[in-house]
Amino acid sequence: MTTPTMAVKVLKAPRMRRGNLTFNLSVAVVAVMTFAAIFAPFVAPYDPDLVNLAVVYSGPTPAHWLGTDALGRDLLSRTIFGARTALLGPLLVVISSTIIGILLGLLAGWRGGWLDSVLARIFDLVFAFPSLLLAIMAVALFGKGLVAPVIAMSIAYAPFVARLTRSLVMAERSRPYVSAYRVQGFSGPWIALRRVLPNVTPIVGAQSTLNFGYVLAELAALSFLGLGVQAPTADWGAMINEAQAGIIGGHFLPAMVPAVAVVLVVVVVNVIGEELSDRIGGGVPA
Repeated sequence: MTTPTMAVKVLKAPRMRRGNLTFNLSVAVVAVMTFAAIFAPFVAPYDPDLVNLAVVYSGPTPAHWLGTDALGRDLLSRTIFGARTALLGPLLVVISSTIIGILLGLLAGWRGGWLDSVLARIFDLVFAFPSLLLAIMAVALFGKGLVAPVIAMSIAYAPFVARLTRSLVMAERSRPYVSAYRVQGFSGPWIALRRVLPNVTPIVGAQSTLNFGYVLAELAALSFLGLGVQAPTADWGAMINEAQAGIIGGHFLPAMVPAVAVVLVVVVVNVIGEELSDRIGGGVPA
């Protein structure tokens, strides 16, 4: 006889398998793209800047699997090399914003009082400026490239991480184990850094993974506007910008290939981030 509990397990099993399959596929896609980006000189079939006017706007062929652009450059090779800047920029932003946000959130949540109020107002001020606008302002001040936008977006995304960290730290601060450490004579900074911080970092890290896709799309938009990575360096956003003239003539492939790459990475990273958040968040006691 099938009990209600058994029925629930039977219904949930296929859903869990599909979720795990999607997660595993997403991890595989990210792993393949990361591997290709790191070993681009060995993986790419051509030099990404090699001009061949004899095969301008060539469609997919055995020699050029994804075709060529307006200068006859191999799209597959440029997409592989473009993954370097497309993935490195968001990675640097996520790492730096997470470190800054965790430290500020830990400080605000643990100390509270006037310090928490001051940091909250600073976060509100940063929230008033969209991250892409801050990146454009940084480019205007410090010049085009990848460094200025990465620094600006790190500052823009840090308050998101800080607010999450603050709320988690305030919840942890009221737990019995913190009181037990205080009774034993441990100092507040020691408890915060050695016990509270390790408890909140996995949750914050999983949530920060979701920022990777947003930053990637924004940096690609910045390169599309001509303010990010500059030619002749291969970059997905810059490739879409360069392909605008071809779209008018009916040559969509040079724009579609990098655009699909951007969309694919954003989707799979969001899948990974949501799955990690569910797994880590589900294991944290209330």
